[in-house]
Amino acid sequence: MSGKANEKQAPKELKVTDKRIFTPEGDIREEFKTEIKPADPQAAKPPAEAPPPPPPPKPSEPPKQQEKRDDRRSIADKATNPETPFTDFIEPLIAQAYMSLGMLRNPYQPQAKIDTGAARQMIEILTLLQEKTKGNLTADEDDFLSTHLGELKLAFVQRTKSI
Repeated sequence: MSGKANEKQAPKELKVTDKRIFTPEGDIREEFKTEIKPADPQAAKPPAEAPPPPPPPKPSEPPKQQEKRDDRRSIADKATNPETPFTDFIEPLIAQAYMSLGMLRNPYQPQAKIDTGAARQMIEILTLLQEKTKGNLTADEDDFLSTHLGELKLAFVQRTKSI
């Protein structure tokens, strides 16, 4: 029993080895100098100026027709290049605003609850998104956002007047 008591009382020594490559001053430690070679000074130089890109080819079809083709992606293109459409991004925000106005029932609450503060905040966020994405949305995306934002603003005014 005396052997077990001595084992518990005497702590084992821990050996700590610093395996960092650099010293606190930022120099390479001696044991790593043979493994690490300094970088090639030529590789750090910025590349020479690239020649200007060739002018874009002239489109054979009018710009409006080309824009329509860009706006509507084919089903095969959507399958090979999936992306999150803008409408899928803003749909939950719109739904949250409708729930805050009591126009959509929250699935986690037994009754619709009106929270005008939250509704105002969501409408402001959607308005901000509309302003920041102006000119970058397709016609369908812009129409989707504008329509819902208009309905939300109208519903907000109606709800706040009745309260």
